[in-house]
Parts: sequence; C-alpha cells; structure tokens
Amino acid sequence: MQTFPQLYKGLADCFLKTYNQVGIRGLYRGTSPALLAYVTQGSVLFMCFGFCQQFVRKVARVEQNAELNDLETATAGSLASAFAALALCPTELVKCRLQTMYEMKMSGKIAQSYNTIWSMVKSIFMKDGPLGFYRGLSTTLAQEIPGYFFYFGGYEISRSFFASGGSKDELGPVPLMLSGGFAGICLWLIIFPVDCIKSRIQVLSMFGKPAGLIETFISVVRNEGISALYSGLKATLIRAIPSNAALFLVYEYSRKMMMNMVEEY
Repeated sequence: MQTFPQLYKGLADCFLKTYNQVGIRGLYRGTSPALLAYVTQGSVLFMCFGFCQQFVRKVARVEQNAELNDLETATAGSLASAFAALALCPTELVKCRLQTMYEMKMSGKIAQSYNTIWSMVKSIFMKDGPLGFYRGLSTTLAQEIPGYFFYFGGYEISRSFFASGGSKDELGPVPLMLSGGFAGICLWLIIFPVDCIKSRIQVLSMFGKPAGLIETFISVVRNEGISALYSGLKATLIRAIPSNAALFLVYEYSRKMMMNMVEEY
C-alpha cells in the first residue's frame, strides 16, 4: 500500500487482492528477513540504549544512581536508534522488495521476479555490490532518529502517568503493555510519511537510478497528493500496538530477571 497506493482502495481491499493473487503464503512473503530485521534491530537498539543512557547521564551530569527524566531517556533512545538503523537497513531492503515483487512485475517495472531471499540477496549484490544493501540508509536514519525520540519519550511519559508519582519499576503487565502500545502509536504517527518514502526508494531502486529523499517526497506529493504518504497507516497501527505492547512487556521483565541474576552473583 505504501509503494503502490493506486492499486488498492484500502486495507481490506489490499488483503483480499493479495490473498486472491498469491494465496495465504503471499501474506507471509518477506517474513524471514522481517524476523531477522526486527530481532537484529531490537537487540542492537536496546543494547545501545543502555550505553546511550550512560552517555546522556554523563553529558547531563546526572548522578549514577539517579533516574534519567523522560526527556533524557527519549534522547538516549534517539541516539541508540542510529546504531539500530545500520542493522535494520539491509534486511528491510530485502523484505520490502520481496513483499512488492508481485506489484512490480504486474506494473511492468521488472521483467524477472525474485521469490526467494537468496535470489533477492544475490540480485542486490550482483547489481550494486555490498553497499547496495544500504540503499535508503539516509532515509532510514531520517525516520529512526526523531521517531525513536518520540517512541521512548511516549513510553516513559505513559509509564509516569500510570505510576502517578510512584516507582515506574513497580508497574504491572497491563500498564506496561498500554505504555508500549502508546509508544508504537507515537513512533508510527511521526515516521510514517518518511517510512513511505523509504519503502519507495528501496523498492523502486530495483530499476533505473533511485531518487533521493527530497526528490521522492516532492514527486509523491505533486503526483499523488499528501494522502499517499499515509497509505497503509491503518495496517501499520494495527500491527504496531500489540507488537510494541508485547515488546516492552518482555523487555521490562527480562531486564528485571537478568538484573536479579547479576545481583545474585
């Protein structure tokens, strides 16, 4: 819906057409690189989040045992996202291209389709070399850095609301999941137009010379209108709320478990 909004009237239409064209397996096209992308991104993001919290603590001159405020935590998350983008970009490129392969072939933009991860990886490497996997990196950074400021900021503000002046570490699973869902909404409402442009750059760069962020933005707005930048937002929010609710719940509980294990030793 992001790359070919003119082909679909909405979420239900896209779902039904995809199912009729490529079956139930088509709905899971790009799953392997998506899993690799999000596992890798999550690992790097939260690892660097800890380091960036220490960096922000030193810059802001916050005592070691004192908690960072919501703004400082959001800043640490924003810095961490820059490192996570380096892990996300190559796998996101493969995923986006695999998912839009049917539309690319039907629109006549490509003559040969690539239906497996290996064939897509080989195609990118043979055409553009190793750097080809970082097609759209600047756009990814442009969306991730500000987006994750609001992501972690929204999460911390929501936790502060539920804590009502008490300790945020004592919150139960329901407030954590609601805070995680709110964080996902904050993230995607901020970055979705840029993510739409990134998807187009990564997919449409399969043929011809790819346009940059500003050029693609102007082209989309001029030819399709500003609403095209939000095509697929509903589907993204439906995915983002439960996935981020689960993400932060598991993050908080696994962090507590591992911290307890460290203290025991």
